[in-house]
Amino acid sequence: MSLEKGKVVEKHEVDSLEHKVYSFIDSLSEYIPIANDRARLSYDFVKYFWGESDTPEIILKKNKVKIEGISFEELVGKIKKGLEEIR
Repeated sequence: MSLEKGKVVEKHEVDSLEHKVYSFIDSLSEYIPIANDRARLSYDFVKYFWGESDTPEIILKKNKVKIEGISFEELVGKIKKGLEEIR
């Protein structure tokens, strides 16, 4: 763990599921420009892998993220493909 702006931030091992998911979602910053949106999505997609969350489409809709430069359907496709590669 490390201290970042007065908060304790947990660091994940490079080969952990959490690190892979957060890194993948961060790679979509061109389409999801708000860092907090990406963090919320990442958390939900980790829960998705654990079987504790909805489908990628529902996760994206319920988080109401700001999407730029791509349609909702195209973004869902990219996310599904990326999650399958992580799996």
